[in-house]
Amino acid sequence: MKKLLIILLFLPFLGLAHGGEDHGGGAKSAPVAASYFTSVANSEQYELLLKYEPIKGGKDVSMHLYVSDFKTNKAIDDATIDISMAEDANQKFVIKHLESGIYLVTGKFPANKAYSLNISINSSNGPDLMVLENVEVGKEFHVAEIPHEEGVFSRNNILMVLVGMGIGAIIVLIVFGIRKRRIQPKYAATFLLLLSLPLSTTTISAHGGEDHGDGAKKPQAASSSTTFTVPKETQFLFNILTVNAKKADFLGSNEFLGTVIPSTGGMAVIQSPQTGKIVSLRTTVGQKVSKGQVLAIIEQSIDAGTQVGLLTQRNNAEAEYNAAKAQYDRLKTISDIAAKKDVQEAEARFRSAESNRKLLRQLGSSGNGNSKLVSLTSPINGVVGSFNFAIGATVNAGETLFSVTNLSKVFIEAQIYSKDVQVLKNAREILAINSTDPSVKGKLKLISTAQSVNDANQTQKYIFELTDAEGDFKIGQNISVRVFSGQTSSQLVIPNSAITEVNGKPAVFVKDTPESYTISYIQKGTDNGSFTTILKGIKEGAQIVDAGTYQMKTMYLNQ
Repeated sequence: MKKLLIILLFLPFLGLAHGGEDHGGGAKSAPVAASYFTSVANSEQYELLLKYEPIKGGKDVSMHLYVSDFKTNKAIDDATIDISMAEDANQKFVIKHLESGIYLVTGKFPANKAYSLNISINSSNGPDLMVLENVEVGKEFHVAEIPHEEGVFSRNNILMVLVGMGIGAIIVLIVFGIRKRRIQPKYAATFLLLLSLPLSTTTISAHGGEDHGDGAKKPQAASSSTTFTVPKETQFLFNILTVNAKKADFLGSNEFLGTVIPSTGGMAVIQSPQTGKIVSLRTTVGQKVSKGQVLAIIEQSIDAGTQVGLLTQRNNAEAEYNAAKAQYDRLKTISDIAAKKDVQEAEARFRSAESNRKLLRQLGSSGNGNSKLVSLTSPINGVVGSFNFAIGATVNAGETLFSVTNLSKVFIEAQIYSKDVQVLKNAREILAINSTDPSVKGKLKLISTAQSVNDANQTQKYIFELTDAEGDFKIGQNISVRVFSGQTSSQLVIPNSAITEVNGKPAVFVKDTPESYTISYIQKGTDNGSFTTILKGIKEGAQIVDAGTYQMKTMYLNQ
């Protein structure tokens, strides 16, 4: 009974004797106050943003003016600016150029009130006259009040302590009554139990938003806003540019995979016709050579057996030459009585013997009679590829020594499925697009239709010619072949560079104000390699970011 009474005595206070809460560090911080005021003016040519801290009338002031192209958001760096008060044209301001698109404005406002500034500006965009309204002099920042948190000795806590003390006194009186046998223990226990349960339950359940262990539910994070702020300085730093979404004549296209192959006369390999030794190199890697230019000289090596045969042929040629010459000389001396036919035959025999003798003598012109020099020339105009031979190296017959390529004209081999053949027949334009740099393009001409079908994937091989390639496309490179066909139609289009992916969904960044942007998820239509049609997500005339999209995505995700 004593143990039961002691437990019941402390039940009212158990609701207060728990921990694990953060009543200090978890207090809400005050919202971040604005650090500057702004005034904005727009025209068809310029966007002006004036930033300033609180200004006092009659005191010198420094403000920053941000000047950019209204359509593209490009910083204007060559502007000539004149600023005066609309209320007093004689009140001028001093303008100093700080960096690209940023100008320092210094001057003085007479009194604490709202002013308007007349801006006369001239740059490569042209002259313009604009007005910056509502420059509030004397205005201060609004300081947000921090909500008051109740301390340990708050009124509610003191009231709870007093109530607990009163209940404790009642319990003490009941205990003394039991000891003096004025109250039966079973009734006292029942009364104390009923008295303590509501108090402890009420006290414990009066908490919320605390972490009482791993099993406690965590509050859900608030969903991030689709609108975020990008300071003008950051926009200029990352070269954030915009373009207007507008309707335009759009021509659809189909994309196919292509491979660059050499054209006719676009690639040549030079091989050694005989086994020998390189005695001269007259070219280097990457050198431009012309057709017929000597690249190397090879000294042909002749074995002993071949040498004996050559010497025998040479001796026979010498003997034949001497005999033919003697007969021809004899017939010439008696040409007046000799038959004309015999003289002609003797002369032909002599000429043939002389030619054979000369050829065999050239084979042995090196002195030892066992070698000859062979010149290797380039068969086409082009650039010499890499090689790893040096003077003195031995080469074998049929071994490739050099390769020469001419990339001024190349062929494109494309794999076309049967269902897309009709697209080629109705093609209005065919382009080759570099896969690594989409800005590198070239017009294609179809020169060979498919003569067979690939059994593996049922594709047909088409050959296109790309002239004026100028080395932008390399042999063996994989590229995109884009075929434009069909009829043009007016649709809402934006550049492909403006589209990014956020959480796996296509999106664009829309400019709302000079420093405010909104992410807008879109539904894409057809893509022709440069532009994409938009079915849903933005309206015509929206100013969207098309340069610096990656930086905008990073800033949005880090907000």
